[in-house]
Amino acid sequence: MRRREFLTGTASGALLVATGGWSWAQDTAAPTLGGIPRERTIIIQNPESAIRNPGWFNIWVNAGGGIMNGLQQLAMDTLWYIDPDAGIEGQADDGIYHSLAAGPWEYSDDFKRMTVRLRDNLLWSDGTPFTADDVVYTVTKQIETPGMIWSSTFSTQVDSVTAQDPATVVFELKEPNSRFHAIFSVRWGACWIMPKHVFEGVDDVLNFPFNPPVCIGAYTLDSFDPNGTWFIWNKRSDWDRTSLGVVGEPAPERAIYRNNISIDNRLIEMRNGNLDMIHDLTPEGAFSIIQQDPQTQGWFKGFPYAHPDPTLIHAMFNQQGMPIFQDKRVRWALALMLDARAMSMASYRGAATLSAIAVPPTGTHPRDYHEPLQQYLMDYELDLGARKIKPYDAAVPLQIADMVRGQFGDGVPSDEAEVRRAFGYGWWKQDIEAATELLAAAGLTQSGRQWLLPDGQPFRFSLMMPTDGVVNRLGSLMAQLWSQQGIQVTPEPAPDVRERLTAGDYVACVRWAVETYGGHPDLSFFLDSYHSDFVSPRGTAQPPRNLMRYSTPRQDEIIEEIRRIDFSDPRTLELGHEFVKYYIDEMPIIPIMAYNVFAIQSNRYWTGWPSADQPYANPVTNWGNSRYVLTQIRPAG
Repeated sequence: MRRREFLTGTASGALLVATGGWSWAQDTAAPTLGGIPRERTIIIQNPESAIRNPGWFNIWVNAGGGIMNGLQQLAMDTLWYIDPDAGIEGQADDGIYHSLAAGPWEYSDDFKRMTVRLRDNLLWSDGTPFTADDVVYTVTKQIETPGMIWSSTFSTQVDSVTAQDPATVVFELKEPNSRFHAIFSVRWGACWIMPKHVFEGVDDVLNFPFNPPVCIGAYTLDSFDPNGTWFIWNKRSDWDRTSLGVVGEPAPERAIYRNNISIDNRLIEMRNGNLDMIHDLTPEGAFSIIQQDPQTQGWFKGFPYAHPDPTLIHAMFNQQGMPIFQDKRVRWALALMLDARAMSMASYRGAATLSAIAVPPTGTHPRDYHEPLQQYLMDYELDLGARKIKPYDAAVPLQIADMVRGQFGDGVPSDEAEVRRAFGYGWWKQDIEAATELLAAAGLTQSGRQWLLPDGQPFRFSLMMPTDGVVNRLGSLMAQLWSQQGIQVTPEPAPDVRERLTAGDYVACVRWAVETYGGHPDLSFFLDSYHSDFVSPRGTAQPPRNLMRYSTPRQDEIIEEIRRIDFSDPRTLELGHEFVKYYIDEMPIIPIMAYNVFAIQSNRYWTGWPSADQPYANPVTNWGNSRYVLTQIRPAG
């Protein structure tokens, strides 16, 4: 964002379209107000680009419709939600909301049966009661219909599903699965429940647009832009007959989701009062608007402002690629060549939340993982062969805070606990001497400054990364740091990172393969997929999320024990700690930082937004959990 444009509140030459008293930047067409005052309307940025099939609301079939346009946040619902943060006090039990379900999941002792008790007073938006038949239909219809999103998942896992009575559903599973409930538990999204009474009369579900959608959520569709740039939802008069009503009444009478908005225009629109919630900005854009507009806020009340998502950015190495990456000494050497301070500044301009362990420092994870393991990390000894070192540096976050304090002054926390919460708990020391010893112990040699592999060939590889953004900046800096130490690393910005990771068509990459619930210590959301059973042969597609194709008996042992215990068993956290310690020893990935999202809110029309001090919800607008924000905010007037 150029400073002159921001201060004037409009970009040079930008065309503004006036409608109903508001001005909208040209990125999006202009919805009409429909008589509802601005102060009772919330306007939310949807990060999707222009939606090519805007009239498609059948979220169970991928046909180019929108998902983050309010459909999954406001109109849909499922059995449970697991909050990425702490959840609303008194409503979320260890981060878990009972949504369409009246209570927690109930498993048989062998985890082959799951019983669900449903709320019995909920209505679909057309007045039809919600019952167990809707849940049964959601599963059976998708089993019967290949091409629906959850068809293969249910086909491989569900032996039968029955409605024991209108408020009880029983799943019989083909194999024991203590985490089957996760399919119906919203992290970002989940399997949403279908209205049986609507779909059972449809001949071809795969081609049914479900327009307008019959909603189980607290809002219904009002209208949408045929060009796919905005969607308007109205609060139901019977909102108290939805699961959200159990938590509280959502305050806005109308919600408008606007997408296809450039970063510059997001800033302009919030400054002009035409956006209440921005999904994400560049670090520079976030710094600008918060410094210049006192009505705006981020997750932290001061620097670094951004919300650490329950996603870990890290370096990963294809274990089916260069054999040298199968040696943990090489992976550790690469970690010790990096400079955490430089990586933070290059990527997030200092606004990174670092993590030295394979768990993102977000939600309740600092309480469950980072703080309890801090002493373990400080005492940890790495065996170099001829000697041992203590590689962990707990001072790094404090040093980064000092580096940015000159620019941001009192906006940077000075209390050590606050610094660690915002900047992370520590990272690995840059120790070139130790890295050199590890590479030599692994059989590498040096010719001048160039490292040679045991076969005498130069140690060189490409580092794949996104084409732009903070991860691109991070990857470019990492390649530079490694190259400076005699390893020829070529930055490889790739527009098809996700596809190539799936295909195994890469050597090393900076991205993420660790995604957690955030508000619950269980790590199975990503860790279960790391089991050896799911590692694909070389040359074939790898299912999410073990994109490095790392497989060991010890990793399998941890996963298999997690599978044998309940989601909330205290042993779950103990096993999480064992996994973290194992990954410290082996360094199969190099953990770096949380995926920080510069979600910004305006207090002009609404107040009470979630924050690090009030972490009742994730403020990132495209998450299904963001619906809970609407029950806690209040008009600013």
